[in-house]
Amino acid sequence: MDLSALSAVSPIDGRYAGKTAPLRDIFSEYGLIRRRVLVEVRWLQRLAAHDGVAEVPPLSATANTLLEQLVEDFGEADARRIKEIEGLLGMAEVIDPTKLSGSVKFGATVTVVDEDTDDEKTWQIVGEQEANIEKGLLNVKSPIARALIGKDEGDSVEVRTPGGDKAYEILKIEYK
Repeated sequence: MDLSALSAVSPIDGRYAGKTAPLRDIFSEYGLIRRRVLVEVRWLQRLAAHDGVAEVPPLSATANTLLEQLVEDFGEADARRIKEIEGLLGMAEVIDPTKLSGSVKFGATVTVVDEDTDDEKTWQIVGEQEANIEKGLLNVKSPIARALIGKDEGDSVEVRTPGGDKAYEILKIEYK
């Protein structure tokens, strides 16, 4: 295994890389994440195999094979992705939109009308990871969301988009 931030055992890896190399697979951050994945897969398999745990249905042979492959093929790129996801989740804040009201905020479902075409659109303002414009999930960092935040029903907003300037009137703000 090549030396990297994930595979390093300690700061002494640089000078003593030859001596610490055999330990990387076990004692590095990568090794810890890899073993954690192994434990979690085995735990899921045992829960699924236990008749007394109704919440976890038995796993099919195909599912067990996929889990075994996941453990067997686990590599440094997988560990890096887990670190990325954990970094995002560590900074995440759960917002219950049903407890919000008033002007447009993160989590709001906003219905607007295009002032030029009279087309109505409804978007929910969500985080970058959830955004999917085809499903009506608008990235909070998008120009349209930034223009809507802080506005009230009846307000008009002007937005510079890649397709040109747009003007929308806010028809409805909901928190669902």
